[in-house]
Amino acid sequence: MIDLTMNRKQMEKNAKHCKSKGIILPTFEQMKNPDSIPQNIKDELKNIGLWDIHPKNLFRITWKNEPIAKGGMYGKSNYMVLPPELTGCKAKIIALCGKWFPTGAHKVGATYGCLAPRLATGQFDLENEKAVWPSTGNYCRGGAYVGSLLGCQSIAILPEEMSRERFEWLAKVAGEVIATPGCESNVKEIFDKCDELRKNRRNIQIFNQFDEFGNALWHYQVTGSAAADILRDEMKPGDKLAAAVSSSGSAGTIAFGYALKEIYPHVKVAAAEALQCSTLLNNGFGGHRIEGIGDKHIPWIHDMKRTDYIAAVDDEITIRLLRLFNEPNGREELKKSGVDPEIVDKLDILGISSIGNLVASIKMAKYYELTEKDVIITIFTDSLELYGSRLIELESERGKYNEKNIYRDMEMLTGLGIDNTMELTYQDKKRIHNLKYYTWIEQQGHNVEELNRQWYDHENYWSFLKTSAEKIDEAIVEFNSMIL
Repeated sequence: MIDLTMNRKQMEKNAKHCKSKGIILPTFEQMKNPDSIPQNIKDELKNIGLWDIHPKNLFRITWKNEPIAKGGMYGKSNYMVLPPELTGCKAKIIALCGKWFPTGAHKVGATYGCLAPRLATGQFDLENEKAVWPSTGNYCRGGAYVGSLLGCQSIAILPEEMSRERFEWLAKVAGEVIATPGCESNVKEIFDKCDELRKNRRNIQIFNQFDEFGNALWHYQVTGSAAADILRDEMKPGDKLAAAVSSSGSAGTIAFGYALKEIYPHVKVAAAEALQCSTLLNNGFGGHRIEGIGDKHIPWIHDMKRTDYIAAVDDEITIRLLRLFNEPNGREELKKSGVDPEIVDKLDILGISSIGNLVASIKMAKYYELTEKDVIITIFTDSLELYGSRLIELESERGKYNEKNIYRDMEMLTGLGIDNTMELTYQDKKRIHNLKYYTWIEQQGHNVEELNRQWYDHENYWSFLKTSAEKIDEAIVEFNSMIL
């Protein structure tokens, strides 16, 4: 699934470029275990900001960054535990927090997982090719950032209705920004723009997160490892890991749940999506406001056979909770209701899709009637830092956030039910898997034989998630030796 054929002539050119700019590539092992990063690199990072355009920040593509804006080292993975007083369910909900990645979102890791193998093997020309990052938001931000660290040019593609913060930041970092029509669910328009670029541009490579296996590989290896570390620390004797929950989106992040299945075979992997465009649940279409989740198709890299549950989340719930969690009077009432003030003061660590993942986790906990001995782990992909303008827009649209809003929204949170959810049977999974045909075979030119191998030769097909990282690391070590 990931081609590691070496072009040694191009490897030498890439190595020369990297040497001139002080670039060293981190391995998957170093992203999982940053203690293994050389001390001289750690010393250099002490004077570098988390978001700085500096090549050594490649070594901050990890869940284990110290949660400070500049000069941080490494520690345990960043996460938070959501208490029953907030969630209204008995199960313990744990969430990895993506805020402390460069760019403020975990997708920077997925982009590195896609680009690094081609760079290290000489399949990508750093100096003469542009990397194209089609996305519904954070992926193109991550790609543009990684490209900047590597000194290569990027083209970022994202829907025009994404938050203002994304476009303002991209204008400073990406070589070119293309806004496509529509909102998060308008993925076809992004694919169409990629087709146009293929026809009219030379010297580009398109890293489409929806069919780039490096996306799923990075999350399987790095996010899966971080989640496993957290669970070892948090789970007590008698506890059971019940579920791993992630928005479907590009189907990269959800691969962390497949990694956990290797350790906890009975864990259920849940895919969250927007009710207004519930593709997995309803074969649906439409538009929604849960930014960062692309819909109206099933990603090529989504392993449906290992996906057990679907929760469709009404985007109105996420928008209202965004206000409850961040308006000062909403936070004050949460504290009065018994939620730990320390937790309340950290609720800005949840972006809109993070709130969606939390809602899906609560719905799943109630569906399976989970108890205090059950644990759900999910992902908070980004934070309010990328959505501040949305709060201003909401106040303009709906007025000041008042007492009536607060009590209504608190009741909504504690009263979340199991509507618009589905526990998947074998035939349900196959039905959803088959939807890939219309997007990827008919529209995007993929091979129907490969589609069938994904399902019928499942173990062999998806085994690259277990084996490819070690081979990529070998290629990266060899490439770095050419630099040093």
